[in-house]
Amino acid sequence: MESPPSGSGPDRTGTETATSAAEGAQSHAELRLSVPEMDCASCATTVTSAITALEGIVDHETLPTTGTLKVTYDPAVLTTSDLVAAVEAAGYEVVDAPGGADGATTGAPDAAGAADGSAGGGSTHGAVESEDVWTSPRAVKTWIAGVALAAGLALEFLAPGANALVATVLGSPVHAADALFLFAVAVGGQAILRGGYYSARQRSLDMDFLMSAAILGALLASLGFGEALYFEAATLAVLFSIAELLERASMEQARSSLAELFELSPDEATLLREDGTEETVTVDELAIGDVVAVRPGEQVPADGEVVDGESALDQSPITGESVPVDKAPGDEVYAGTINEGGYLEVAVTARAADTTLSRIVELVEDAQTEQTEREQFVERFADVYTPAVVGFAVLVTLATPFVFGVGWPTAVVYGLTLLVLACPCAFVIATPVSVVSGVTSAAKHGVLIKGGRYLEAVGAVDTVAFDKTGTLTKGELTVTDVVPLNGNTEAEVLRCARGIEERSEHPIGDAIVAEAGAADVGQIDREVTDFEAVTGKGVRADLGGDPHFAGKPGYFEDLGFDLSHVHATTDGGVLTRTARQLCERNNCLDLLSETVPALQAEGKTVVLVGSDDELEGVIAVADEVRPEARRTIERLHDLGVERTVMLTGDNARTARAIAEQVGVDEFRAELLPEEKVAAVEEFDAATDGGVAMVGDGVNDAPALATASVGIAMGAAGTDTAIETADVALMGDDLSRLPYLYDLSGRATGVIRENVYSSLGVKAGLALAVPFGYVPIWLAVLAGDAGMTVGVTGNAMRLSRVRPEEGSAPANGDTAAPTPAD
Repeated sequence: MESPPSGSGPDRTGTETATSAAEGAQSHAELRLSVPEMDCASCATTVTSAITALEGIVDHETLPTTGTLKVTYDPAVLTTSDLVAAVEAAGYEVVDAPGGADGATTGAPDAAGAADGSAGGGSTHGAVESEDVWTSPRAVKTWIAGVALAAGLALEFLAPGANALVATVLGSPVHAADALFLFAVAVGGQAILRGGYYSARQRSLDMDFLMSAAILGALLASLGFGEALYFEAATLAVLFSIAELLERASMEQARSSLAELFELSPDEATLLREDGTEETVTVDELAIGDVVAVRPGEQVPADGEVVDGESALDQSPITGESVPVDKAPGDEVYAGTINEGGYLEVAVTARAADTTLSRIVELVEDAQTEQTEREQFVERFADVYTPAVVGFAVLVTLATPFVFGVGWPTAVVYGLTLLVLACPCAFVIATPVSVVSGVTSAAKHGVLIKGGRYLEAVGAVDTVAFDKTGTLTKGELTVTDVVPLNGNTEAEVLRCARGIEERSEHPIGDAIVAEAGAADVGQIDREVTDFEAVTGKGVRADLGGDPHFAGKPGYFEDLGFDLSHVHATTDGGVLTRTARQLCERNNCLDLLSETVPALQAEGKTVVLVGSDDELEGVIAVADEVRPEARRTIERLHDLGVERTVMLTGDNARTARAIAEQVGVDEFRAELLPEEKVAAVEEFDAATDGGVAMVGDGVNDAPALATASVGIAMGAAGTDTAIETADVALMGDDLSRLPYLYDLSGRATGVIRENVYSSLGVKAGLALAVPFGYVPIWLAVLAGDAGMTVGVTGNAMRLSRVRPEEGSAPANGDTAAPTPAD
C-alpha cells in the first residue's frame, strides 16, 4: 500500500490559493483544494494515485487530518479544472472548486462539505457540529440499513417459522431474512462500493477497496456457492458505515480545533473614506494605507498602526496574553485582536493574506508537513502492512480448513475479517492527528510550532540556552536607581539630567529622559546651550550658562572630582536601598570604590550628574530582567531540563549579575555570534536530548539554526522571527517556555501511545482471527473505527494543556508569575 504524503492544511478561506514561482525559466503554480471527504490515510492514498497519474505534476501533499490537497504543477500542461476533475474522478468532492482555468478565483468552503461522504466516508471541513454527521444522508441510509439488518436477525433467529423462501438465485435459496440482509447491503453499502470502485480505478489498495472486496466476496460466496454469508455482508456494510460516521465525527473534533483559528479573523471592516463617510467592506478589499474604524467589542480587521484614539486590546488570539494591552497613536495592532473599550482608527499596514494571524494559520497548517521520525517509520511500515495482511488473509482462507478443520464458510469469514484489518488507517493517522491537536493548541496560547518533529524535539532537549538581551531581559534600558547627592532631591537630579540628555541620541540618554517624563519632574527652567557629546565618556551642556555634565565616573575623575568622599542626601531627597547600605558615618559615600562597583555588580550602568561645582547625583540604568524569567528557569528544571545556560556578548560582570538574578546554571559572556554557535554545538555534543536555543530570532539567527530547536521570543509582527525559528513565542513572555516544554513532553507520550496501541490492537486481532476469536463485527468496530476514534480522542487531550494561570504579565511589566499548580 502506498502511504499518503503528509501535507499542509487549508488556507484561511479553506479552499485554494494559486501562486506562481519562477524556477529558472520555468514557472510553477500552487493550488490548495479543500477535499473534506479525504479524512483517512487510505482516502489520501486514492487521491494521491489520481493526482500523480497526471502529466505536469511537480509536487503534491495530502493532509487527511484537515481534508486538504496541495499541488504544485506546470500551468502550461495542466489547468485547475484538470486537477479538480482528477480528484473528483477518484470519488472525492472538491468543495468550492476554483471557477477558472487559471485558478485565480477563491471562495469560502461549504461548511457542510459533501453531505453523504460517499467516496471516502469522509468528513466535513471546518467547524461542523458532530450532530450534522449523524443526520447526514449517509447516516440516514445507515440507520435504514441497520433496521433492515436487525429485522433480518429477528426473522432468522427469533421467528424462524416466518423466514420463508422468497427466491432462488443461481441455484442458491434466498429466504426472507436473506432478502433483508441484501437490502441492508444495497442501502448501507452504497458509499462503500462506490468508493471501492474508484479505488479500483486508481489501483489503490485502500479501505474502501478492501471493504468492498469483503462485501462482494461474501455475496459471491452466498449466491455462487450457496454458503449463505448474507448476514456477514450486511454486517460489514452497516458496521463499516457506522465506523465511518464515527471516524467522521471524531475527525471533526480534530478539525474544529484548527477551524477555531480561522474564525479569529473578522470578515468585514468599517472603512473610513476621505470625505468622512463610512463603508462596510470585506477584509480582502482593504489596501495598505486604508484607515478603518474599530469600535468597542469589535475585532481589529487587519494589521495596522493606531492613528487616532486610545483603548485596550485583547491580544490573546495572537500572543496568548490574558491581560488587555493599552494602545495609543503610533502603536502596532494585529488582525483578530479585540477592542475592549475605546474607539480606534487604524491605518492598515498589511493585506488580509499577509497579516500576522494569517501567517500563524498558514504555518500551523504547514506544520504538518514536518514529519517526525516515528511518523516516517509508520508510513514505511504501512507500505508493507496492507499487502502482508491481505496475503495472510488468502493464506488463512485456504489453510484453516486443513489445519484447524473448519468449514469453508468459516474460512471465508476469517479471510473477510482479515481484509477488514488490512487497512492501516488507525496507526497512520495516529501521529498527524496528535500533531494537529498539539500545534493548534499551542497556537491558541501564543506559541507557534513549525512542525511535528519540533513538537517532539522540544520535549527531548535537556539543555536550554538563552540569549540575554531581549530574552531574559526586556531589551530596553530603564532607570533603576537615583541617588541624590549634596542636598539635591531626586526630582532635581532627574530634571538636570533631562536637560543635559534631551539632545543626546544615546539609549542611556533616552532612558533618563523617559524616566524624568514618567516621574513628572518638569522641564528645567534654564536655557540649554552648547550641547556636546564626549565620545566614550558622556555629554555636557550649559544650563542657563552654567556647565553641566552627565557620564561615566571616569569622566568626572578627569574633571577633577573626588569620588571617594561625597555626601548623600537624606533630607528632601530619596535615598535608594543600595545607597543606604553604602552610606558611611556622616552620610558620606565612596562612589569610586563602593557605590559605583556595587551598582555595576548588579549589572547596571552608572551615570553621574553634576556641574562644575558639585556632584548632584548618581543614576543607574539597566536592561531590566523580565519578572517571569526566574520562575521560568525554575519551572524548566522542575519539568526535567538538566542544564540552563545564558549566552551573551555583554561583559562578564553584567552577565554574572543577570545569571544570578534569573538562576541559570551557568553563563558565558563576551561572545561573538560565531562563538554562540560554537557553544551551542559544544552543548549538543555533550547531550543526548539536544539543545534548545532561545533568542530574539534576528541577531541570534545562526545560533537558533544550529540548535536542535530554535525558539524566537516576541515574534508577533516580526516576519524574520516567524520564518526562521522552529518555534516562535508570539508574545514577549518567557512563561510560555515551560508550557511549550510540558506540551511537547505530553505530545510525545500521546503519539507513542497512539502508535503502539493501534499497532498492538491490529496485530493482536489479526493473529487471533485464525483461531476464531475475532468475529467480523469486532474487527470493524475495534480494529478500524474503535482505534481511529481512540487515537483521535487521545490526541484531543493535548488541547487541555494550558500555561500556568497568571504567569503572563501584560507588556512584561507586572508582578512575578504565580507558582505552579
